[in-house]
Amino acid sequence: MLNEVKDLSIGVLCIHGFSGGPYEIEPFSAYLRTHTDWLIVEPTLSGHGDALHMSGFTAKHWLMDAELAFRTLAKKVDEVIVVGFSMGGIIALYLAKRYKVKKLVLLSAAAKYVSPKQLIKDFKMLASDAYHHNLPSNELFLRYRHKFNNVPLASTIEFMKLVRIVEPYYRHIKTPAFIVQGKLDGIVPYHTAQFLFDELASRNKILYFSDNSKHHICLEEDCSDWFPKVLLFLKEI
Repeated sequence: MLNEVKDLSIGVLCIHGFSGGPYEIEPFSAYLRTHTDWLIVEPTLSGHGDALHMSGFTAKHWLMDAELAFRTLAKKVDEVIVVGFSMGGIIALYLAKRYKVKKLVLLSAAAKYVSPKQLIKDFKMLASDAYHHNLPSNELFLRYRHKFNNVPLASTIEFMKLVRIVEPYYRHIKTPAFIVQGKLDGIVPYHTAQFLFDELASRNKILYFSDNSKHHICLEEDCSDWFPKVLLFLKEI
């Protein structure tokens, strides 16, 4: 009698961005929960989340947070997928270099940061809305007003340090990867995605550009266009 082949259990580690929280990836996490039976984990990095108290925390803390979350999840499942948004995308690459990661999903991954051209457009709109007393309806203002007063310069320097730590790993990573990038991203220049695509040693890699999306790619209106594409990629053997 042939032995039955047991399906492998899969876990997904979702890592948010710098000065953000799990809410940045929640729409995609919710989509995965609805369409799979995978174990989805969304840790909050030290100093991050709704409380946002970043003073005293460093790049090493955030990398350690991610490693501990990965190890804990890996003990519960057979295979681990890592999804990373913005700085979380860079941390995802760090994990892929150090551990056995089944697949990577890199969302607005911050291998490079700040697109001056797009930021100028965004801040012109911000200034116009401020002049016309429309700030409460300005998307950029609503998403970043809390951060303006709660992110120390030292924390921003630690973010840049983290990117530099991981950068030498890119060309050594062979994990299958799906890269998603918005062309209107003012934080991560959209050509960064092409840079990552070219740098990664992965044979199986896909690059998807959203023409109308800004940085918070999972919160954009067209996310329903690429959610199914990523899920199909993750389910492929």
